[in-house]
Amino acid sequence: MVLSAAPLIYIVVFVAVLLLVEGIYLLAFGKSISLNSRVNRRLEMLDKGAKREQVLEQLRKEASQHLAANGIPLYSLLAAKAQKANIAFSPRQLVMMMGVLSAVAYVGLGIGTEASPAVRALLSVLMGVGGVFLWVNGKANKRIALLEEQLPDAIELMVRSLRVGHPFSAAIQIVAKEVADPLGSEFGMIADEAAYGRDITESLKSLAERTDMQDLRFLAVAVTIQQQSGGNLAEILDGLAKVVRARFRLFRRVKAITAEAKWSGTFLSGFPLVALVGIQVLKPDYYDGVKDTPAFIPAAIAVGAMLAVNVLFMKIMTTIKV
Repeated sequence: MVLSAAPLIYIVVFVAVLLLVEGIYLLAFGKSISLNSRVNRRLEMLDKGAKREQVLEQLRKEASQHLAANGIPLYSLLAAKAQKANIAFSPRQLVMMMGVLSAVAYVGLGIGTEASPAVRALLSVLMGVGGVFLWVNGKANKRIALLEEQLPDAIELMVRSLRVGHPFSAAIQIVAKEVADPLGSEFGMIADEAAYGRDITESLKSLAERTDMQDLRFLAVAVTIQQQSGGNLAEILDGLAKVVRARFRLFRRVKAITAEAKWSGTFLSGFPLVALVGIQVLKPDYYDGVKDTPAFIPAAIAVGAMLAVNVLFMKIMTTIKV
């Protein structure tokens, strides 16, 4: 039995592309860009001697640069995710990264496979662009999940600060100092903007729109109403914290209930691809008897289309909006 290593080489090259983009990102910005850091990035930048206005300018630039670059062809598909992930790379740098990773993938495919230059070029572009898209999407999902998890604790921290007599701006500053990233740096930006004269409610609304989080919109609306109508802000935020925490528990419960269905859908969607790779590895000449027939290409396209419809249908069936 003849074994073909080409499909495995394609997978190895694609995984290498994903690891390379993460390595370059950490090399360019250091460990402070990681969400696992105990000290949020804003405080670390201040601790290294950067001035407050410089830190604010840098963070605000990173927070708005991607949505401002929607005019770049095809980049609009990535801009919203890159904004939610708060990728420190500029849009131009991300596009350059796609080119560099495509070139690396082309070299890797040239060394490990015997595919034609046209096929290698097409696959390398797909790997470079697709690798960056997957990486940004993973970063965005992880960051939004952390924001949702941190928000109830941050609101309760503000409630305790307000109840001991601190003004709301001081409560924001306490969250900025005590909470880790990503929420710590975001509230640090709000505190700095308030110190330079921007209205806190406008900063909260801007944060809610950038992250597209409903709970942050609730917070912005609650603070706005309290400032316009008066009332006990501590009690309002205490009730909001309970609502946000209840919503978070509900989301986790729905996620647990639908986990089996999602894994089943993932298996049913991925099994044909795994089977195809297995056939190509164990018996690379399996399709030699039919691949030159007129019906082979249309049949392959039809199978690919049905697989794409299957993936889309499984995604719709296993996604429950609460």
